[in-house]
Amino acid sequence: MTHRHPLDPSRRLFLRHAGTLGALAGSGAPLALSMLAAGSASAQAAGDYKALVCVFLFGGNDAHNMVLATDPASWQAYTATRNQAPDSVALLAPGTAPVPGAVAASPARLGGVLPIAPIDAQGRSFALHPLMGTLQTMFDSERRLAIVPNIGPLVMPTTKAQFAQRSHPRPASLFSHNDQQNTWQSGAPEGATRGWGGRMGDLLAALNSRTVFTAVSASGNAVWLAGRDIQQYQIGGNGAIRMGQDANGRTFGSADVGAALQRIASTSRGGHLLEADLAAVAARSIDAELTLRNALRPASDDAFGTAPASGAYNANNDPKLQYTSPLTGTPTANPLAQQLQTVARMIDAGLAGATGVRRQVFFVGMGGFDTHDLQNRNHANLMARLAHALRYFDTALGALNARSAVTTFTASDFGRTFTSNGDGTDHGWGGHHFVMGGAVRGGALYGRFPALGVKNANDNNFDSSPDQLHNGSLLPTTSVDQLGATLGAWFGLSAGQLLDVFPNLANFDAGVRNLGFMA
Repeated sequence: MTHRHPLDPSRRLFLRHAGTLGALAGSGAPLALSMLAAGSASAQAAGDYKALVCVFLFGGNDAHNMVLATDPASWQAYTATRNQAPDSVALLAPGTAPVPGAVAASPARLGGVLPIAPIDAQGRSFALHPLMGTLQTMFDSERRLAIVPNIGPLVMPTTKAQFAQRSHPRPASLFSHNDQQNTWQSGAPEGATRGWGGRMGDLLAALNSRTVFTAVSASGNAVWLAGRDIQQYQIGGNGAIRMGQDANGRTFGSADVGAALQRIASTSRGGHLLEADLAAVAARSIDAELTLRNALRPASDDAFGTAPASGAYNANNDPKLQYTSPLTGTPTANPLAQQLQTVARMIDAGLAGATGVRRQVFFVGMGGFDTHDLQNRNHANLMARLAHALRYFDTALGALNARSAVTTFTASDFGRTFTSNGDGTDHGWGGHHFVMGGAVRGGALYGRFPALGVKNANDNNFDSSPDQLHNGSLLPTTSVDQLGATLGAWFGLSAGQLLDVFPNLANFDAGVRNLGFMA
């Protein structure tokens, strides 16, 4: 049996170009070679750096309590539906004063929702969760935050009447956590192996001299980053995950032992495919860690953190990485901010040219959003953490003069039901999401905010709303493909490449494929 040895991403990219040129053998070959060389030179001469950062909210975020319509008709439907016994999940109206003695994280303790003033309010009024004051400022005053309402996976535009027809195409396995996490990230349910972030990386990898740092996760394995050629690189809180050697290249105090360990780990001694793969991964990790060891500024640098008065730096004790917990009222370490700190350090190295990249996609995540129970307590804490982490990241990028080079967006399994189950909410479909960055046309809604109705007394259907299904789940009016295509166009993909990355995009009219939130 003949074993095929895996190709590293750079060799695959080279062979892809070579295969294209081979088809042009003869008199056309010199011209083709010149065109390829010119394209590579142009990419290198461009000198621009851009990054996309996906903030994934695992469990299904209750977007109904993150971005709210507060015009009279919407607010009446909201309170009538969510103010249910035994524990109302309805937040309080704008201007309602908080009650300091109320139960921690309860709507009364939080006070009213925070009004925002979108540039085009669609004839309605809106607000954010009471603990998102920093994002209220970024939306209204600083205009670096935009909102994409009622977005979710779609095969094609779908009306409520079409959804009722089983023959109309729809995403597979709706309302399932694993399937919808994958569908958001890849366009297909659980089992998908390539995400749209990784597919973008495949197409733009020629801009990077070190493709290993094209797709980077600070939150474990993520299908969003997986490409055909590009492999995701995982980093920890301190940056690269080290294999054996310390910062001085020693193992057990010996440089010789360290060098021997690295050599053994990265060398294949046989022809077995699995052994060759393992050695290739080890060699890649060793080489990447060595690069990052020298490229990343310390986490305690003022751009990212706070230098300790004495002792080693500890992210858990860094005031910049702590938020005020609504559950305890005390400063608490924010793991999402810690992930974004590492991403900011990677971006800093990319901007400096230390990692050989001009296009990067990053993935970070936080869990806990499956709020079937105790929603008031849990969701308030999640909103506080999310708002703090996004503001921290925006501030760090400002210190690096990198806001316009980085675009960050939120994503989640799905939205949640408009109805309450007593003290929580259940699995839904569409939801509202944020897009943040210096190149974002902030202070606006991109997409139609859903009409909110009240449930039918007999079957929990929302007959009065064209946008709500059973239990008030939102039928998306904007697709993940449109969001991704808008980001991809800013990132540098052509219209043809976007159709390759997002096959369902062809089912949407050309005039609505780009949502317009990127400058």
